Amino acid sequence: MSPSAVNGSTSHDRFENNLDLSIVGLGTEYPPFQLGPEALETLARRFYPSSTALSKVLSINRFTGIDTRAAIGTVDHPLVNQPNAPSIAELNQYFRQEGVRLSVTACKKAIAEWGGSVDEITHVVSTTCTNSANPGFDHYVTKELGLRSGVEKILLHGIGCSGGLAAIRAASNLALGSSFRKKPARVLVLACEISSLLVRSELDSIHKEQQTRIGVCLFSDCASAAVLSNGIGEDEVYIPKYEILGWRHEILEDSDQDLGFDVDPLGWKVVLTPRVPSMASAAVSPAFQALIKSLPELHQDGKFPTAADFDWALHPGGSTIITGVEQAMNLTQDHLRASYEIYVNYGNSSSATIMSVMDKLRNMGEGREYVVACAFGPGISLEMMILKRPRNIVDGLPTEDVD
Repeated sequence: MSPSAVNGSTSHDRFENNLDLSIVGLGTEYPPFQLGPEALETLARRFYPSSTALSKVLSINRFTGIDTRAAIGTVDHPLVNQPNAPSIAELNQYFRQEGVRLSVTACKKAIAEWGGSVDEITHVVSTTCTNSANPGFDHYVTKELGLRSGVEKILLHGIGCSGGLAAIRAASNLALGSSFRKKPARVLVLACEISSLLVRSELDSIHKEQQTRIGVCLFSDCASAAVLSNGIGEDEVYIPKYEILGWRHEILEDSDQDLGFDVDPLGWKVVLTPRVPSMASAAVSPAFQALIKSLPELHQDGKFPTAADFDWALHPGGSTIITGVEQAMNLTQDHLRASYEIYVNYGNSSSATIMSVMDKLRNMGEGREYVVACAFGPGISLEMMILKRPRNIVDGLPTEDVD
């Protein structure tokens, strides 16, 4: 049996019970503006009045299922109303200001909910796919937050929409390393995206290439953050928002040309083929089954829970991805209620969305005890994590344990 395969899961995939990893604070910050489908039509008429290539995209725009998308500015924002689309240098300069501001606010919310001190933060794991500066945006966020100069920082790159969950996975591994050394770990996890300012670049490509590019209808702006603890050295008892039981990371075969975000003089260009929803939906079940089998806590009398036994915090990459997973896993809209809520009201904010969905889910009343978090990114990469709601959390509020 290869190597120590047990219940379809190799020994190195299996997780021990009681990892003592908890998310103790969450924070989400959306910018103040909400743009409906008409905003894209306004810009198309304003700058491409005679283009026929945009007609199909604008038709799709009305049927994405998104009512409003969070945006850093209105349809009259100066950067998207220049004669030409903003350059990557202009976008970088803007992100340095507004991206950092959004990030600091999200981090402060997560830290405040945790209730600890910034001096206790040991690591920072950050991600973005809408900025590529050196030093990274996390450098300026940590300075604004007043974190210690010796805090260990990691900035993840190249992982797009799966970035938020990948960052939590990386933070979990860092925290486990600290646990092995019997040292406390308080990891600040951060994701930030400003996608709305890429609208002119995307419209340029649609007009010039005569191609349907639906990414321009989906993406929005957001920053989200979490504080992760390994439970060592806490003088006070912090109520976990989610306990982390285990995770899985996979790359789907023959998919690297289907989903991407390529650097360009005018920012970044979305790669999103029609194959993505079906490929993503088909990959969820085998990944879920393998992950469940790797978690002894979920084995009861040799039986495994079904997908419907969990709440699902699914990254809302698009309406067909949400409905595809819903059908593939025999779920209902109630299982995916937080994903639908965020998608309809805010759109897809790439890496920052998954923590926003997790944040929303815990405040939507009493839910199922276990939660599946799942996201897809360029590659195509799949990230999946099993979370557990503390049993003394009912309707999003702490209660006393009952004997």
